[in-house]
Amino acid sequence: MLPPSATLPGKWGLIAGNGRFPFLVLEAARSQGIEMAVIALREEASPELEAIAQRFHWVSLGELSRALDLLHQEGVTRAVMAGQVKHTKIFSSIRPDWKLAKLIFSLPRKNTDSLIGAVARVLEEEGIELVDSTAFLKPLLPEPGVLTRRAPDLRESSDIAYGLEIARHVAGLDLGQTVVISDRACVAVEAMEGTDETIERAARLAAGKPLVVVKVAKPRQDMRFDVPVVGMRTIETMRRSRATALAIDACRTLLFDRARLIEAADEAGIAMEAFAPDAQPSGPPGGPNDRSGAKAG
Repeated sequence: MLPPSATLPGKWGLIAGNGRFPFLVLEAARSQGIEMAVIALREEASPELEAIAQRFHWVSLGELSRALDLLHQEGVTRAVMAGQVKHTKIFSSIRPDWKLAKLIFSLPRKNTDSLIGAVARVLEEEGIELVDSTAFLKPLLPEPGVLTRRAPDLRESSDIAYGLEIARHVAGLDLGQTVVISDRACVAVEAMEGTDETIERAARLAAGKPLVVVKVAKPRQDMRFDVPVVGMRTIETMRRSRATALAIDACRTLLFDRARLIEAADEAGIAMEAFAPDAQPSGPPGGPNDRSGAKAG
């Protein structure tokens, strides 16, 4: 189903970072008759993206003016940001042009939300609407419920309840999306390194103890950028790290290659459950709130 603004006149642009996200957006848009002009970040985006895009341009992370010029050149009036830009690069690796340097200098806080939010405002000032990054990928956003064959057990549910409380507080501070819990103790909190590296760090600290991973959106998540994502690499990292359960925010977390991802979680014995914002876990199996018999949509 097309997002509401897709039927309006004008052209679409895709601002591409790393990972599968840009490929999925490009393919989903194309399947609905929309061909996007791709502006790919040289330090992040895959070279393979150029091979499948009909209209494609490379820019470096700091080239905001060039990116705007290319979007105007392509006649773009609506754009999607898709793909990760490593947080460690956003402030440490950028060589900003004058427009971006001025923007960074004006930021009250030097964090990801502030910078990308400011870029979004610049796009709007230039007549380019930045659209919900999940607009073409709604089937990849799970509804509340258990996603895998196995529901979280009593130990995992207890850790999830604690982890959701911690993760939502941390996400509200724009520090990270992920926490890793063991026996109701917070083993690791995501900062700039990313989810998979956080899980690996937790595994080293926990020294073989089973772990639970909780990944959430910000309380006022702007769905135009930095939306929580879970992919195959995260499931594999969890398997290696003895992480036995994953809790995510329903309707606000993208599951890339969803069917294959859930199959991989089942094979690894990992329980996955999606929770409505501010919801608490279902409780121990067999309890009055047990939802293990119903899988999420």
